[in-house]
Amino acid sequence: MPTYDFICNKCNQRFDVFQTFSEYGKKAVHCTHCQSDNVRRRMTKVRIAKSDSSRMESAADDFSGMDGIEDDPRALAKMMRKMGGEMGEELPSEFNDVVDRLEAGQSPEEIESALPDLGLPDTSSGEE
Repeated sequence: MPTYDFICNKCNQRFDVFQTFSEYGKKAVHCTHCQSDNVRRRMTKVRIAKSDSSRMESAADDFSGMDGIEDDPRALAKMMRKMGGEMGEELPSEFNDVVDRLEAGQSPEEIESALPDLGLPDTSSGEE
């Protein structure tokens, strides 16, 4: 049975009611705290599942039209944090290091010179 959320207009308490689809709108609902019938339906948030590609497209759309973003390290950092969050995966620590530096105002060129090995494959394990 579906759960419907309500708020009592008398005591302002929130409560849930289980009703079948056929009962909804026909069967009287009473507050579970004060028994008042002066209640209203509470609309809850709706979550929509998105694919990885649509989440990334949506995040990219937020930053479309941001000409010159490469000249604004803080704006670039904001975009990278959002895109990183949308990926839903654990990102390497280097990602956070770079974004932290951008947020501090360092340019990509300054970061690249400070971290020359950034983006190169890790050869310490013998793999490339």
